[in-house]
Amino acid sequence: MWSLEPSFRFEIDNFSEKKAGVLSSTTFVSGGCEWYLVVYPKGDHLADGQYLSMYLSVGNPKSLGAGWKRIANYYFRVLNQSDKELYRSSIVKATTFCAENSVWGKRKTLPLSKFQEKGFLEKDRLIIEVYIQVVEAVDGEGGDVSDKNKTAIINGFQVFASQVTSARKLFAEHPDIAKDFKPKNHAVKTAYMNVLLNLINKLEKPPKSLSETKLNKACSELSELINVGFKLDWLKLKLEEVSLEKKKSDAEGSLSQQLEERVKNLELMELGFKLDSLNAKLDEVSLERKKSDNADESRVQKLEKRVRNLELRLNTKLVDVSLERKKSDEAEGSRVQQLEESVKNIEVMVSYLNVELDKKKDKSCADGFLLVNEVA
Repeated sequence: MWSLEPSFRFEIDNFSEKKAGVLSSTTFVSGGCEWYLVVYPKGDHLADGQYLSMYLSVGNPKSLGAGWKRIANYYFRVLNQSDKELYRSSIVKATTFCAENSVWGKRKTLPLSKFQEKGFLEKDRLIIEVYIQVVEAVDGEGGDVSDKNKTAIINGFQVFASQVTSARKLFAEHPDIAKDFKPKNHAVKTAYMNVLLNLINKLEKPPKSLSETKLNKACSELSELINVGFKLDWLKLKLEEVSLEKKKSDAEGSLSQQLEERVKNLELMELGFKLDSLNAKLDEVSLERKKSDNADESRVQKLEKRVRNLELRLNTKLVDVSLERKKSDEAEGSRVQQLEESVKNIEVMVSYLNVELDKKKDKSCADGFLLVNEVA
């Protein structure tokens, strides 16, 4: 009988903006097996680019070993933001998922032209639900074959040798855990027990080691296990505690990160202040230097002016000296000329006197007189 709740709900935001290609959901558990959805917003290569394509795929095929298979019934529903059903596929019965073909689905579902109609898709969100009934699940021989072949029956569940201790502890602490378990298929019971033991082991790890994705997957697995009849209120509380511890750890980490960011910001601010102070100092030094340069330039200009003034005064003095010298030379020349003229006059007078003297001598001789020097 089909459950009223979907095995998984895949919500796609901004659907109209999705380009040609593939979208994959997170892994989820249904029927004790791992699955995920594959969606082609513009259709796969065989859908002629006119239809939405969607597929159901086994989640961990490479880890299942040779000879594994999953036989399941399934169908899809497509909804809008208000959970209005836009499409429902027919039920596909007894589909065999195996190593040769681990993906099955619907190539042509909704025509893409529908999404262009006004009001068809609310707030550009598309929701895809898948409903799964696992009829049979067989795990192949993977890893250490000898260990795989060693199994034991614990309270009606077949478990591997490595799980015996955990299974015995589980039923010892919670004897009524599988009292209302519904599936009767031997392989399905084994698959569900394997999921339960792995989930318990996962929740025993430190909360810090669990990512948000792993916790969401754990929540999905727990919901699936409860739906098939396991009594897991205690495990639900454990998951809530782990989730709360994870949130606290993330909050502390976030607070620590915020403090580190604040410290970095303060350091950057301090560095900024230092840089501003340094820049101000540099500006001050530059201004002082400019003032000094201006002062030096002013002093040089003053010195140049003084030199020019001195040169002007010197040139004036030289001109004055030259004029004085010229005047002196002219005055001295005039005196020399006067002397020369005086000498010439004297010479003329001497010459004249000599002539007159000679004349007088000649006249004395003629008169018979001899002039003799008087002897003392």
